Amino acid sequence: MACPPWPTGRRLVHLDLKGAPPRMEYLLKLIQVFSELGVEGLLVEYEDMFPYGGELQLLQATAQPAYSREDVLLLQDCARSAGLEVIPLVQTFGHMEFVLKHQSMLHLREVPHCLGTLNPHKEEAVKVVLEMLRQVVELHPGVRTLHIGADEVYLLGEGEDSRRWLASPGRTVEQLFLDHVTKVARAVKEAWPHVTVIMWDDMMREMSGETLKACGLVGLVQPMLWDYNPNLDVEQTVSLLEKYSGAGLSELWAASCFKGSTAVDTCVTCTQSHVDNHLQWLKVAASVSAAVNLKGIAITGWQRYDHLSVLCELMPVALPSLASCLQTLIHGHFGHEAGSRVKELLGVSSVEVEAMERTAADDSRFPGRRLAESIVEISFLLNSEELRFFENNKFVRGWFSPFQRRRKMANPLMCMQIHSQASTYAAALQQKAAAVRDEMLRFYPDATAQEWMEEHVSPVMTPIQQIMEETGACVNTQ
Repeated sequence: MACPPWPTGRRLVHLDLKGAPPRMEYLLKLIQVFSELGVEGLLVEYEDMFPYGGELQLLQATAQPAYSREDVLLLQDCARSAGLEVIPLVQTFGHMEFVLKHQSMLHLREVPHCLGTLNPHKEEAVKVVLEMLRQVVELHPGVRTLHIGADEVYLLGEGEDSRRWLASPGRTVEQLFLDHVTKVARAVKEAWPHVTVIMWDDMMREMSGETLKACGLVGLVQPMLWDYNPNLDVEQTVSLLEKYSGAGLSELWAASCFKGSTAVDTCVTCTQSHVDNHLQWLKVAASVSAAVNLKGIAITGWQRYDHLSVLCELMPVALPSLASCLQTLIHGHFGHEAGSRVKELLGVSSVEVEAMERTAADDSRFPGRRLAESIVEISFLLNSEELRFFENNKFVRGWFSPFQRRRKMANPLMCMQIHSQASTYAAALQQKAAAVRDEMLRFYPDATAQEWMEEHVSPVMTPIQQIMEETGACVNTQ
């Protein structure tokens, strides 16, 4: 049964730049496409791609250059021209890996072996966070909204400083979390009274309404409740939103997902899975009471699960999913009309990128289309049993086993056959990999192309090449 369209507030798209940061020319094209698709704002998570200066310059990416100050201003100008608000997202508690991985910042970790969580007891840690915020806000003149992260603050309370703090009667890990976030939010409001502060909600989900009422965050922040599950529990989510609202946190956001949440190393986006997530969110929006003031929804597009995890699917393969999710919100369902609108907007034959008809052109309505098609094609090849499990080929198992290789007992005739087959597979894979790499370099820095190839192509190619070398040596020595 169809739900009403997404009721109120803005539709934001999340740009996760901590992995595969697009070249600025491509990013500007994407902003135009986002606007045409119905996006009303950008939630930009720069992480190490922001041009931090001074003592924070070490936070800038090294695998590829961070965006310049001019780039960041250009992004905002382009977004403004397209009618999109830019909302910077700066992590201030959890997911601080890109800060705490540096040698000079190690002492600011909550526990030594967790790179993500800041020690809230150290004055220097708070100063680092506030300086990050200052630099980001100052490079976003006229910014109206700021997201301070604060999700997944792992192992909070387990550091030595926290254990000493928690030893006093009445103190809890919940209070420890709330004290730090409140301190950061108050500092933002004192420095920039006009700025609205958003934060992720997950660390507050188990807190009681009484705890939330008394925590000091009421009137300071707007929680953003995230859930990317295609089977999102509607009743539970409504109950959580009502709890926040009842505690005084009535201005709330939702966060769905259009890519980067189905598996940590996904290459090709499954549109239906993400559409299903948005259908559940529509049920939530239709079920909450009038007391819940939904300010909007952020459609997240994760590029990594965290700073040190592998790449998720790249933006081009996810554009049909994004368009479909937006049309789901706009129509209140995803039927023929919504699907046809996606195909019209992007100029494609299917909302599933794997099923699109191939084209020789890089359609301007779908920037990066040829790259998306190339990734689909090579993914099919990489996942084929013939290549991925070539070492389990019956001829390899039967006539070129590890036992036979060690003792150089292989049959030269069979080695020739295995070598020929391996060479054919390797050539096909090399051809497609070269095409993907060439296309990828049009939109992404070399570091992204290199990482993608090493993560996805090398694990399949390397065993095949090794067998080629060993069978070739066998033929040449007998």
